[in-house]
Amino acid sequence: MQAQALKRTPLYPLYAQHGAKVIDFGGWELPVQFSSIIEEHHTVRTKAGLFDVSHMGEVMIEGPDASAFVQSLITNDVTTLQTNQALYAAMCYPDGGTVDDLLVYKQGEQKFLLVINASNIDKDVDWIVSHAKGEVTVENVSEATAQLAIQGPLAEQVLQRLTATDLSQIRYFWFQQDVDVAGIKALVSRTGYTGEDGFELYVSAADAPSLWEKILAEGKADGVLPCGLGARDTLRFEARLPLYGQELGADITPLEAGIGFAVKLQKEQDFIGKEALQKQKAAGVPRKLVGVELIGRGIPRTGYPVFAQEAGEQDEPIGYITSGTQSPTLKKNLGLALIRAEYAAVDTPLAVEIRGKRVEAVTVKSPFYKR
Repeated sequence: MQAQALKRTPLYPLYAQHGAKVIDFGGWELPVQFSSIIEEHHTVRTKAGLFDVSHMGEVMIEGPDASAFVQSLITNDVTTLQTNQALYAAMCYPDGGTVDDLLVYKQGEQKFLLVINASNIDKDVDWIVSHAKGEVTVENVSEATAQLAIQGPLAEQVLQRLTATDLSQIRYFWFQQDVDVAGIKALVSRTGYTGEDGFELYVSAADAPSLWEKILAEGKADGVLPCGLGARDTLRFEARLPLYGQELGADITPLEAGIGFAVKLQKEQDFIGKEALQKQKAAGVPRKLVGVELIGRGIPRTGYPVFAQEAGEQDEPIGYITSGTQSPTLKKNLGLALIRAEYAAVDTPLAVEIRGKRVEAVTVKSPFYKR
């Protein structure tokens, strides 16, 4: 059997010029780093970094029943959106498990753009199409669409030099359509997945390489660097932003993952998974996502078992690490863990099993970092 070729974004031809180290990420050939993960991380926290996130999926839903259809798919309440406003939500299975987490952009009364995770594009599109009802069209525009993200405290001032549109007027989780950025038409959204201020720019795939080069050239004097998946992961981790396949999944509900703010159980229209989530909330969420700091030596990694500290050799784990690293900003060995709710209170002593040895740990407040 021939191995399936890795998918590439429109920016792939530019990676080598910028020194990218490329890896297989969920079937995509993407840069894990350009300079170093630590340098890129600190650059985003203190200046600004530019990310290629063109592997993300985009689905356009249009038609007279688009709003009602999107409302039936997602946990959040799309009726609260004005045109040019976005929200974060989950799509759920009937049992409350998570199909995906996503952004919903209201581009008009009958037009919604859904931004989904790269590893879930085919599955999500099938899910959306199979549940479509009413007068709607569903179009997967992922291949025609590229996405760049400029993130960090200098993001606005660097990007502002490339456009006549007043970026300060775009509030958090709002966007503008058809913005001219360095001669390229873009949807510019004040969103991102790093815990910093910044913008995500949606452009045609053909325009992406030119926009990438123009932003890097404009930001060079400000210290703007191209950034890879490694820094994207440590940045989102510190800000406690969930990653599908780790903090969220088919067996993890949005309530367990701590994104209950995006689950509107009181909204009038039913959505897939609503009943299961209502029951889970009423009974008490059985597991919770918590921050964990290692007191002993070691770094908590995805999948490591977590035990109550007084647990005996025969005791079952109370959960597991979903993500973990040595935090570049805080210089501490931190993890996110999905554990039984009765152990979730801050300052609860725990143990994380690292290569057969139990290492002392404690639950801590998260997000670990706030700007």
